[in-house]
Amino acid sequence: MLSRTADHLYWMARYTERAENTARMLDVNVQTALLPQSDADAQQAWRAMLGISELQQAYDSRHAALAPRDVIDFMVRDPSNPSSIAACLNGARENARAVRGALTTEVWEVQNQTWLDLQSKLRERLHERDPVRFFEWVKYRSHLSRGVTIGTMLQDEAVHFIRLGTFLERADNTARILDVKFLGGGDERGRDFYYWAALLRSVSGFETYRKMYRDVITPERVAEMLMLRADMPRSLLACMEALVNNLREVRNAASGETERLAGQLHAELRFARIEDFLQDGLHDYLTRFLRRIYELGNRVSRDFLVPLAA
Repeated sequence: MLSRTADHLYWMARYTERAENTARMLDVNVQTALLPQSDADAQQAWRAMLGISELQQAYDSRHAALAPRDVIDFMVRDPSNPSSIAACLNGARENARAVRGALTTEVWEVQNQTWLDLQSKLRERLHERDPVRFFEWVKYRSHLSRGVTIGTMLQDEAVHFIRLGTFLERADNTARILDVKFLGGGDERGRDFYYWAALLRSVSGFETYRKMYRDVITPERVAEMLMLRADMPRSLLACMEALVNNLREVRNAASGETERLAGQLHAELRFARIEDFLQDGLHDYLTRFLRRIYELGNRVSRDFLVPLAA
């Protein structure tokens, strides 16, 4: 497969997944903002989300003060934010358009219709009137894109590069969503259940948690499920397993070190205990994990795709 074609497929998937995960992260904050808390706690939660998304400076350059409505608008549609949901869905559509010949008609039509429907929803300002409904729509369109891809495309290199983009982005964002919660407040035991329940629902994990543990929701078990459970689709371990498997399918003469680093991170998660991470500091581990995922993304680009600009 031509590296430019692989590059477009990879970034189509990354942008689609990034839009979904931005919606999930915003959904956590919108839901937890409805719970009783001080103004300082609420501000800390929104700032933590901007900080872990590396968007605090960009937001501050546009707004004199932090307001939830402004944060939502900035992360949904602000043209100055290249990581906004609108920018990501546009990026996904443009990358899909560039390689229409490598996609089935159904995959292209989903990407194109998502972009067209988004314009209507932004004109209606649905993200202001009913943000939870808007975030659910973003998640649904991402689910539809993945389902149509798996259900209609030949399972060849094109799909492997799409899956690489999906799981690199998902691993990054699962780590960020966890880190937002650990940094963002909710320290009182009496209200912790509601904070962690909101986080679980944001990653479609509430029912799964109940099925696994059948007990009260605790931060330790939430972290374990979203980091170390291979059978949890959005966990860090599940993402790393998918990355290792898809890298194996597209390996070339230059990718040996990339495979080794991915395998090392996979093994670390596979044989770890959550107690070890909590004892050493979960925030510190997640920060290191994000750096390593960033490095893996750079290596995938260097080994397989259009080289990154110097």
